[in-house]
Amino acid sequence: MRMYDLILKKRNGEALTAEEIRYLIDGYVREEIPDYQVAAWLMAVWFKGMDVREMADLTAAIVDSGERADLSGIPGIKLDKHSTGGVGDKTTLVVAPLVAAAGGTVVKMSGRGLGHTGGTIDKLESIPGFRTALSPEEMVSQARAVRLAIVAQTGNLTPADKKLYALRDVTATVDSVPLIAASVMSKKIASGANAVVLDVKAGSGAFMRQAEDALELARAMVGIGQSQGLAVTALITNMDQPLGRAVGNALEVAEALAVLRGEGPADLRELCLLVASHMLVLGRLAPDTGRACETLEGLLAGGKALARFREWVAAQGGDVSIVDDPGRLPRARRRIEVPSPAAGFVQAIDAAAVGRAAMLLGAGRLTKEASIDPAVGVVLRKKIGDPVDAYEALAVMHVNDPVRPGEAAAALKNAYRIGDTRPGPQRMLYHVVGESGQGGGAGPRDLR
Repeated sequence: MRMYDLILKKRNGEALTAEEIRYLIDGYVREEIPDYQVAAWLMAVWFKGMDVREMADLTAAIVDSGERADLSGIPGIKLDKHSTGGVGDKTTLVVAPLVAAAGGTVVKMSGRGLGHTGGTIDKLESIPGFRTALSPEEMVSQARAVRLAIVAQTGNLTPADKKLYALRDVTATVDSVPLIAASVMSKKIASGANAVVLDVKAGSGAFMRQAEDALELARAMVGIGQSQGLAVTALITNMDQPLGRAVGNALEVAEALAVLRGEGPADLRELCLLVASHMLVLGRLAPDTGRACETLEGLLAGGKALARFREWVAAQGGDVSIVDDPGRLPRARRRIEVPSPAAGFVQAIDAAAVGRAAMLLGAGRLTKEASIDPAVGVVLRKKIGDPVDAYEALAVMHVNDPVRPGEAAAALKNAYRIGDTRPGPQRMLYHVVGESGQGGGAGPRDLR
């Protein structure tokens, strides 16, 4: 078998066999196949695509390139969730304790943010003392005791994915549905959960700008998961504006706490209920998403989800005083308002531009090695549909020195489109693909 022949075969639009895919992945991890040949194959995949069977075989080969997390010591169905990335997306901080309070067990390995997309681990590490590096034994023990553990990705899980992603990043092949799907699902399968809900974003702050493209990706990921024995549901949700109002690590923790207290932005609360309700159905804890949502709303109202958040923070060494006093989270030294250039209604917000502004302030990182400031970020005063007066604040920047707030302010101002007419309500949910989407409805009030 020669790598040349596999490149030629894919270039001509033919499907590779499972054996050929495994030869390619194993040879690349062992450094027997050079970057330039794998880069040529990646570009052929970008142009010619892969069928469902090929994607499943590619995912399996990537999983088998490293270790798998052993969660057999945790009883019952182990639940996970994954977001394809967005701006202000702090749903895990609400959903995980909410599902745990409902009797589910959530075990999740999360990553750090890169670019304008925040990472769950960065948000958790803004809580003083919170430990994200747990040993496998600690993770299993905590999941048994608290029904919840979220840790940083460690060990030798999916080394092939790390090598492939680094090469995709420099060869303009990141935005390929088969390659994205295999990358995401290999990590989910290797992480050891039995069931996962995928939140696939579509819009100005998402990797997939159009809902139709997000739907294609969702179907690919669900197909891969099911072929590997994983129960999967994918939700295609709106990321045409930041989720909630806070963008920045400690700011997002505070906003998640507000939702757990029964407060917080309506769009964030509704998306959290939507994701959590599908997780309960996959975990066989509710017959459908409608009844799951009723249970979850009761847990929020009764304070049980907030209590589980407190237990979780304590278990991972965090300062639980932030639960009752979010002011103890890291705080920026200055707040700078960004005024509206005109009166009218907010008709659109470029979510990616808001994310870039937060990154300029130090809330995100341009490279994986860069450090972040947990205190800084942006809080939106106005969202789509809100009326605004000229010079009224559109957003507030939370700033530490030294930064370049002028660039961030310009990015925020340019992110907003102000017009004379009020736009219609935003639709949160576009599609549901997979197991818990059958017969259960779309969740709370269809999230219109």
